[in-house]
Amino acid sequence: MPARAVRLALAATLLAAGVLTGPAPAQAASPYERGPAPTAAILEASRGPFATASQSVSSLSVTGFGGGVIYYPTSTSEGTFGAIAISPGYTAAWSSISWLGPRIASHGFVVIGIETNTRFDQPDSRGRQLLAALDYLTERSSVRSRIDSSRLAVAGHSMGGGGTLEAASSRPSLQAAVPLAPWNTDKSWSELRVPTLIIGGESDTVAPVATHSVPFYTSIPASAEKAYLELNGASHFFPQTVNTPTARQMVAWLKRFVDDDTRYEQFLCPGPSGSQIEEYRNTCPSY
Repeated sequence: MPARAVRLALAATLLAAGVLTGPAPAQAASPYERGPAPTAAILEASRGPFATASQSVSSLSVTGFGGGVIYYPTSTSEGTFGAIAISPGYTAAWSSISWLGPRIASHGFVVIGIETNTRFDQPDSRGRQLLAALDYLTERSSVRSRIDSSRLAVAGHSMGGGGTLEAASSRPSLQAAVPLAPWNTDKSWSELRVPTLIIGGESDTVAPVATHSVPFYTSIPASAEKAYLELNGASHFFPQTVNTPTARQMVAWLKRFVDDDTRYEQFLCPGPSGSQIEEYRNTCPSY
């Protein structure tokens, strides 16, 4: 028998026996993917691919938090969206970080930016208010039909960032948490299981990264998935003006963990670099 025929016969025998197999099938796309394939340009633009609308929520119509503003994609052709509640910091109103609302919503999320019950609420109270806002958003709001209630996240600035950690600790079913320049007297978050991205400012004197963001990040177990982004020269108030590195990383994190969209893994591993980035750490890869 010619050598080629021998090889073919042997291959056929091995295939029949299950010894040889074809290439592994490509990983199936997440059913929650929304929008086009991501690029750095899309993430760094002032708006993402989805048109958005907004509506105010009166404090008189809700319980557990102080009202706020909802931002949402106007299209429903791609199905339901994940949702995120965001809290401002100590003494601040939602307007102080409101640029994040339409920015994140335009990438395919429903966002509620909350007003707190009082401007002086501490992190534990802000954490409870974030969860109350999510419950309102998914159960009673006029946009609840646009939301997949199994895909929720929290974020916040300063004491709102500390509240983000509190919310993630008390509700481990959340898909993502993004504390921005977080402040909290509790430095250990070993119980956290929610994928958490912490963004801190190198020159923060209100919640110095050495005594807040870094210990928070270090204490979270790697099994939870976590990342730490430190912005070069940034003060405590970097979230209060449009900040492209913050938006880019925040959207990529939410896309990866709320939407389970592995197309965004490229922006998490190895992660951002450049003159605006002081440091980046992550538990790469995320799957």
